[in-house]
Amino acid sequence: MKKSMYCLVVMLLLLTFVPVNAFAAEPVTTAITADPKAEVPAEVKVMLDRLNEIKAMDKSDLSRTEKRALRKEVRTIKADLKKAGGGVYLSVGAIIIIILLLILLL
Repeated sequence: MKKSMYCLVVMLLLLTFVPVNAFAAEPVTTAITADPKAEVPAEVKVMLDRLNEIKAMDKSDLSRTEKRALRKEVRTIKADLKKAGGGVYLSVGAIIIIILLLILLL
């Protein structure tokens, strides 16, 4: 029983690492149809313009409270941009569960 299980695991590992070179000679062509900069929503564009405006400001003549207000505004704009960026975030626990499911199913 132990020996047959060992042979089965070795056979499965050997089958998973077989290289497939069937399409190696064909060139890979990629076509970009849409301009990624054109897909920026209006709210995001307004926030980016405001960030560039703040970056271009001469902050040497501002008072301490005005600088603090600008820093706070920049932080909130950056947080809003992160939220607007979307994306998929996976926790470590979710990644471990996905890996375990893949191991069990394959």
